[in-house]
Amino acid sequence: MTEDTQVATRPGGLPQVNKIGFSDIGEALGQGWHDFMRAPQYGLIFGGFYVLGGFAILAALAVYDMPWMIIPVAIGFPLLGPFIAVGLYDVSRRLHAGEPLKMGEIFGLMFRQKDRQLGWMAFVVLFIFWIWVYQVRLLLALFLGFKSFSSVGMFLTVITTTSEGLGFLAVGTLVGAGLSFVLFASTVVAMPLLLERELDFVSAIITSFKAVTKNFLPMIAFGALIVLFTFVAMVPAFLGLVLALPILGHATWHLYKKLVV
Repeated sequence: MTEDTQVATRPGGLPQVNKIGFSDIGEALGQGWHDFMRAPQYGLIFGGFYVLGGFAILAALAVYDMPWMIIPVAIGFPLLGPFIAVGLYDVSRRLHAGEPLKMGEIFGLMFRQKDRQLGWMAFVVLFIFWIWVYQVRLLLALFLGFKSFSSVGMFLTVITTTSEGLGFLAVGTLVGAGLSFVLFASTVVAMPLLLERELDFVSAIITSFKAVTKNFLPMIAFGALIVLFTFVAMVPAFLGLVLALPILGHATWHLYKKLVV
């Protein structure tokens, strides 16, 4: 990697974290859009993989006759985005460093992450995803008993027109927000940091949490924008994610470069 991509560290070994403002969030999003326009083929490829993954999950739920799980899984599915975006981080890094974009090298770098600390981060992300899925099942049992729902429409009717369903929505939203914050704070800096340099994943997670807590309001705003863009993009059968995921992925890389010295 080039000299300007090296990360400064404190005496204790953890990277230094900068203070940023709301203007940095807007600038990072603009840079993310610029990177996407410079190399749209890469963004469309990675975004397409993400959309295909969403279709595969929906197909599996249909096969196993669990249509009521479509909504919680669709809500939790974006939690996997940070790990899928690793290839986008490398594209942005190469564009910034003036390095050539070579598909084989980028995919090769992604494949090699299984032998590095990013592989452990994949377990962290998947673990939080499964916690989300199982807490939905637990809350369903607590609030709605063991009712079976024959369709998504019936499930929506029950949770929006009954007191038990509204209680399920309220508690589920709070729990989901808490899990989403934990995942966001754990990965928003940790993923690109581990791609850029050798560091244990625990230190990367600590650095990521420090970056979020030190810049709480701007980072919460960035997280809220991710949620907003993602849900809007998911409305047309996940297809909008082909654009939303690469732009947000590139933007996350540029925000990371502003946060970490």
